[in-house]
Amino acid sequence: MITLVVKDRSPLLGTLRASDNNHSEPWVEFTALGHEVLKLWQGIPNYHPEIKMLRLCIMPDHIHGILHVTQPLSCHLGNVINGFKKGCNDITRETLGEVLWEPDYHDRILSGKGQLDAMFQYIGDNPRRLWIKRTTPEFFTVHRDIAVGKRRLAVAGNTFLLNYPLKTAVICSRSMSNDDIDRAIYQHLVLAQRGYVFVSPCISPGEKRIMRAVFDAGFPQIVLLENGFSKMWKPSGAQFDACHRGQLLLVAPWEHHSQRTTITREQCLELNAIAQEIVAMLTLD
Repeated sequence: MITLVVKDRSPLLGTLRASDNNHSEPWVEFTALGHEVLKLWQGIPNYHPEIKMLRLCIMPDHIHGILHVTQPLSCHLGNVINGFKKGCNDITRETLGEVLWEPDYHDRILSGKGQLDAMFQYIGDNPRRLWIKRTTPEFFTVHRDIAVGKRRLAVAGNTFLLNYPLKTAVICSRSMSNDDIDRAIYQHLVLAQRGYVFVSPCISPGEKRIMRAVFDAGFPQIVLLENGFSKMWKPSGAQFDACHRGQLLLVAPWEHHSQRTTITREQCLELNAIAQEIVAMLTLD
């Protein structure tokens, strides 16, 4: 999959529209430039017949394209993408006096089981997700200075859950048996039906299974994260729709990092302590 971003994130390629009689979901109406980009992308196999174009999603300020290389390329894939970008940039230099795209591009090889179908679904759902973010921005904004006790934390999602009067922490020992976890799931679902919001870092198997059961049943929850929010953070998959419904709040006590690390015992203890502090909160600063 190839992703290209318009320079300065300018919405030059199209306009997001609401669903209507002809569109069951929000959609992007292409500008004249957007149509030109579509033509140039579809024309890539004319120059590189070893490439098959599978899908293209044009958003106002970026594109996602999925292509299939059917046999070894005669040149590097970067040369193919740069040739496409040059064709687009030639058009915008004449009309706008500047290039269209940001430097470079992002690529991802889809080789794992189910990855291609998942990416088809993801890029096809882009207009709907953008519409949701624009109509409910409060649930997709990272607030980086929220007071929890003496701490200042970053949060994203339904911040009103912090003020909810009925909250309980889900903190489980790693030694819990599967039968113990099953019983705990039933008990927590009963509490959920009584109106409780659950707070957990979802570290141990018991915590993960309980919070997953609560989540799948549609009840609200607050999840603590070991990794913080990146500059371009956005929820993905089921978490996106949960944020839209106001079902989820994500809490990050630490800054974002790109390293693959194993959570330490000290971090686990601190996350559990924060969960207890959130449960004790009555008002949001």
